[in-house]
Amino acid sequence: MICGAALPGEAKSMTVISLDAGFAAELQSAGFECLGITPAVDSGGFSNLLDWLDAGYAGSMDYLASRKDAYRHPRGVLPQARYLIALAKPYHASDHHPVGRGHGKIARYVWQGADYHDVIHRDLKPVCRRLNELHNPHRFRAVVDTAPLMEREVAELAGLGWRGKNTLLLNRTWGSYFFLAVILTDAEIRLDFPHCDPNDSEPGDSEPGDRELGNPTHSYCGTCTACLDACPTDAFVQANVLDARKCISYLTIEHDGWIDPGLREGMGDWLFGCDVCQQVCPWNRKRGRREQIETAGHRLTSLSPRELLQLDEAEFRERFRKTPLWRTRRRGMLRNAAIVLGNIGTRDDLPYLRQGLQDSEALVRGACAWAMARIDPIASPEILKLRLSMEADADVRHEIEQALRVCRRGSFAS
Repeated sequence: MICGAALPGEAKSMTVISLDAGFAAELQSAGFECLGITPAVDSGGFSNLLDWLDAGYAGSMDYLASRKDAYRHPRGVLPQARYLIALAKPYHASDHHPVGRGHGKIARYVWQGADYHDVIHRDLKPVCRRLNELHNPHRFRAVVDTAPLMEREVAELAGLGWRGKNTLLLNRTWGSYFFLAVILTDAEIRLDFPHCDPNDSEPGDSEPGDRELGNPTHSYCGTCTACLDACPTDAFVQANVLDARKCISYLTIEHDGWIDPGLREGMGDWLFGCDVCQQVCPWNRKRGRREQIETAGHRLTSLSPRELLQLDEAEFRERFRKTPLWRTRRRGMLRNAAIVLGNIGTRDDLPYLRQGLQDSEALVRGACAWAMARIDPIASPEILKLRLSMEADADVRHEIEQALRVCRRGSFAS
């Protein structure tokens, strides 16, 4: 699906670089099904980003505030940036992979196993190298969500889709199950091949120029609020505004500390990430071309919390070093594993939690204490009291004391 529109009728001060059908074919062969261009302009959502940061909704993601000024314009990533090529690469999102008994769920974007940053950079590196060689002295640089760039806004301006109420970009063919990437350039470019409406199921229904370049695509969400209503932790302040501090994806991936006890039950059996607001979206439930996207092996559709709690640092590194789970590190994943067991576990899981109660990481010990009280408030106090008598970490002691209160009541309360 190639997206774009006619260039503005402004006077040209430099040669326009034409990107032909061969360029598009190369990208599509690498899995980039949507492609569009937009001029580099000041971010229309920059003030909203500042308000979002000031409200504290970023949680512990301090890196966003530390480089917030760079988000104002794409020049914060590439000086003299003039045009941007927005790309979307769909990933496997079938519903036909049930989670095994006692396993925790993994967000769909992880199922391929490999870190998508590595995969996309690998696919785009030769493309950018050839563009730089062919069009020297102009520069072409590819980025994948780690640079200070408003990627979803860029993709919307380039015609790849519209911003859903859950803040994710939506496309009528691919829903929201796709990765975004952007190629920035200091050149003026055009797509020298037939364009199409990015939200039509079939290409060729519209001509170049139907949509003014750099204008957002029409929203097709209508009055639907399924994504907002389904969030297990009520993370949406309102449509298009997410409080990351309550988001399960943030809690299980980005947040490296203690998780608010009031949010743990809402995490359910999500070990890493969350797809709830995407699963309920009608555009993701629509059968279409996204069903064709396959990932060999589907290595990480779910994981056993029991197995995670038995991994030492070296074993965890060996197993997950090249996967997205490495971002959370061992301490975060074992914390998540303990919370999942606290939500779905049985007495058969207590030996694994007892092992975690002796872990070298305070974060893991505290989460295991919480889970034990949830599963068995009758048998757990003796074990928890013994651990409390030798525990030196103040935060863990607090978790154990809270867990003992739960055991005395026989039910969980934060």
